[in-house]
Amino acid sequence: MCDLPNRIASMPNKEPTTLCKTPTPGKKGTRIAQWKYDCLRRVILKIVPRTKTGIAFQELPKLVEKSLTPQERKTLGSVTWYTVTVKLDLEVRGDLVRIAGAKPQRIRRA
Repeated sequence: MCDLPNRIASMPNKEPTTLCKTPTPGKKGTRIAQWKYDCLRRVILKIVPRTKTGIAFQELPKLVEKSLTPQERKTLGSVTWYTVTVKLDLEVRGDLVRIAGAKPQRIRRA
C-alpha cells in the first residue's frame, strides 16, 4: 500500500520531508518523511467518510493501523503519533473537517 523507501544502513538519512502544519494558533508544524505523510494521507482519506456524522477521532488510529501491513507498521513507527500529525495537517489543508459541537471529537472529509 505505502511506498516504503529502500533503506541502506551505511547511507545518511536524506529522505525528502514535508511540513505538517497544525490548526493550533502559535504552534509550529512538524517535519516528517514524505513517504510517511503520503502513506498516512492516503489511508486517512480512504477511511474518513464524507457523511454528515463522519467518524469518531478516537477510532482513527486503530482503523489506520488495521489498514497497514505489518511491514508498514514496523517501518512507520508510532502509528498513533503519525496519524494525529497528518490528520491535523489535513485539517489545515481543508481535506478534513471537525464536526462542530461533537463530543468526543468527530471528523469527516470536506
